[in-house]
Amino acid sequence: MSSTLEADTLRQNRTDGQSNAISANTRQPAARSRSSMNLQGGFRSLQQPQQARKIANGLGWFSIGLGVAELVAPDSVARLVGVKPTSTSRTLLRVAGARELSAGLGILSNNQPKGWVWSRVAGDMMDLSMLGSAMTKDGTDRTRLNAATVAVLGVTALDIMTGNGLSNQQGTRTGVRRDTGIHVKRSITIGRPREEVYSFWHDFQNLPRFMKHLESVTVTGNGRSHWKAKAPAGASVEWDAEVTADQPNELIAWRSLANSDVNNAGVVRFTDAPGDRGTEVHVDLRYDPPGGTLGALFAKIFGEEPSIQIADDLRRFKQVMEIGEPMLSDATVVDGPHPAQPPRFQNRG
Repeated sequence: MSSTLEADTLRQNRTDGQSNAISANTRQPAARSRSSMNLQGGFRSLQQPQQARKIANGLGWFSIGLGVAELVAPDSVARLVGVKPTSTSRTLLRVAGARELSAGLGILSNNQPKGWVWSRVAGDMMDLSMLGSAMTKDGTDRTRLNAATVAVLGVTALDIMTGNGLSNQQGTRTGVRRDTGIHVKRSITIGRPREEVYSFWHDFQNLPRFMKHLESVTVTGNGRSHWKAKAPAGASVEWDAEVTADQPNELIAWRSLANSDVNNAGVVRFTDAPGDRGTEVHVDLRYDPPGGTLGALFAKIFGEEPSIQIADDLRRFKQVMEIGEPMLSDATVVDGPHPAQPPRFQNRG
């Protein structure tokens, strides 16, 4: 009897053990599956355009901080990553610092910084190559080098996912692309009827009357026109454009054609202003500036920031529509301080 009870007890223990093992083995794949799904969901969220833009801003500030550190204190950075400071390491780190600073400024000054984020990926590859080369040299701290390599690999993965997220952005139906360098949106209220304001803008040859940097627009037919504009440093740029949407008294949209000096697209909308105050004009413009993103950044630094240009152009447009011509001041026509007034009322001497 005792032997029978002991045998039954052993069989029950083995059965319970097998059941527990099966249950544990069943839970582990489920847990791994949930973990994998959470990780994939995190990757997908990082590649959403809106989230990617936020991360890109963070990468921009990270690049600026790292770039300044590498330029100002290359020896400290070298010791931090486990490299013995030498004249060669100083040179390499300062070059890397200039690259990081350029990438950071490019990301933060650009509404669509996809290209600058991908340039960070190229820089990451260079950094990984330099860290790998340092592994073979004497006097290096392998532990610090390994940690630095793992950190750069992590940043590289983040750069790639952010670049992919920014690349997912699409163009709009009006032809205004989301992947160009500069994006400007401005509005103004003009005390004239909507039909009159639309008609004036619709004749593109009127645009140089209030767009300061525009030299000429020649209408060539079939919705196409040839544009010539002033560029920084006294240069000029030219391009051909086509109308992509035209809704009388409501909307005009255009974009540049292939092989243009300036890739651009824009849309201007005309709506009735509240209280019978005239017409609201809404401009949405995107373009790649001459000289690329760095050209745009230097233009901002030296006082030719695009959003300010468009705001000034719209103020002149308002003056042309309401009084017939733009008002000039600040010694534009006469010397010395004087109140702003139309040129026809000023003493030209």
